[in-house]
Amino acid sequence: MATAPVWIDGRWMASTGRDSFAALDPATGRTLEDRFPVSDRAECDRVLAAADAAFARLAGVPREEIAGFLAGYAAAIDAHADELAGIAARETGLPVSPRLKDVELPRTTGQLRQAAAACRDGSWALPTIDTKGGIRSRHTALGPVLVIGPNNFPFAFNGIAGGDFAAALAAGNPVIAKGHPSHPATTRRLAELADGALQTCRLPSGTVQFIYRMSGRDGLALMRDPRLAAVGFTGSKAAGLRIKEACDGAGKPAYLEMSSVNPVIFLPGAIRERSAELAQEFATSCLMGAGQFCTNPGLVVLASGAETDAFIADVRGRFEAAAAGTLLSPQVRDALLTAVGAVRAAGATLMTGGDAVAGDRVAVENTLLSVTGTRFLAEPERLQTEMFGPASLCVIAADIEEVAAILGHLEGNLTGSIYSSRAGDDDAAYRRIEPLLRRKVGRLLNDKMPTGVAVSPAMNHGGPFPATGHPGFTAVGIPASLRRFSALECYDAVRPDRLPSALQDANPTGAWRLVDGRWTTEPVTVA
Repeated sequence: MATAPVWIDGRWMASTGRDSFAALDPATGRTLEDRFPVSDRAECDRVLAAADAAFARLAGVPREEIAGFLAGYAAAIDAHADELAGIAARETGLPVSPRLKDVELPRTTGQLRQAAAACRDGSWALPTIDTKGGIRSRHTALGPVLVIGPNNFPFAFNGIAGGDFAAALAAGNPVIAKGHPSHPATTRRLAELADGALQTCRLPSGTVQFIYRMSGRDGLALMRDPRLAAVGFTGSKAAGLRIKEACDGAGKPAYLEMSSVNPVIFLPGAIRERSAELAQEFATSCLMGAGQFCTNPGLVVLASGAETDAFIADVRGRFEAAAAGTLLSPQVRDALLTAVGAVRAAGATLMTGGDAVAGDRVAVENTLLSVTGTRFLAEPERLQTEMFGPASLCVIAADIEEVAAILGHLEGNLTGSIYSSRAGDDDAAYRRIEPLLRRKVGRLLNDKMPTGVAVSPAMNHGGPFPATGHPGFTAVGIPASLRRFSALECYDAVRPDRLPSALQDANPTGAWRLVDGRWTTEPVTVA
């Protein structure tokens, strides 16, 4: 059976790969009809060669051309929102509305437009000028970037439309987009729209390319190739660590979003004050989207007591009353069941759920587990196994000091939340535990669930290992996310007419620049 074409160096062509795959509709358990190729080593090499050639030419292209493509691409996605949402719903089981069409697609096009604006402005590059020393520097494009998207966001984190894609391209880099096998038709349609948007721009062929899949061995070989400058990845910890090892060995950055249990601490005063409200808020957050969010609250820490027992019983009832959501794939289902089994084997008690839902639909029962603080401290690593799906573990500590000890054993996470009394009853406890949680998470929240990531310049969607591969960068938030895919260039005593425009005295770009310790858009004037 013929397979879908790949997009290499500006042309759609038949793949030379011999292997193929098909996606599955998780709502019915049926395999979908289209087949997609697994690119072989030779095809990966052609993609990389085209990206390398495009990078050499992109340096001379006005940034307005890149910005124009990003904005035009966003408009094309908006114009095909119904079609795209329908394709993605069939491949992922996620609802067209509100999830895909009304929430994720607008976020995706918003990111593309923000990236276009940052590209036009140029301030993201942090042009810095020391007039006395005659030294000037800026961030600039790094080289070809491989972007690998996850299964759970078919648009907002897609390899050819998501945040890593937008950031890498806005910084001036060619992008090699690798689709995810859970939604190949969705990604193909996005690539077709990207191709259409490129037709109106003067960008080199090979600036954006797309393949569906490659073997693990060929993918790691591509990452080790010196022509590839960086990797952006969102996915499992196991795959992320293999990517990190390959990139570290080749001396190049890999920006990885991997694993996070996103601890939520409910202090005693908050539970006394608004127990039912918090139980509903937590259950809604944990079960939303069948729990398939990187910021899903998978670990809850509480101090023991009768009110805590009643709170957990309330949460359990809400889990049991809610319908089990559809999971993205059989692989997600199987990984979730394995993770739940590992947490139970480490000493947790199953309170509800824990089994696959009967029938063809890919689903697992809403699952709640509990463990004592003492047991958690005896098995902290195993009890922090990420359960990607509608599952969470309640850790019941003896007192606030044991809560503090538990936080001291946490791994790095994307987020951490503390709920406390509005009347101030928990202020002393908050002051005790907040410093401990703060250094374990990228984003600290108060009285708010972590689900959802705003596309804000102030956002940090990152965190300490193993949430990410590097704690100093964010996958969401423009302009900061652009600087991941950049190199810092310094010019020392370079003649004025040889400087890049962003560092020239006249500042023809109009960007914000740090001139002798002061941020300004004004031209440099030397007395």
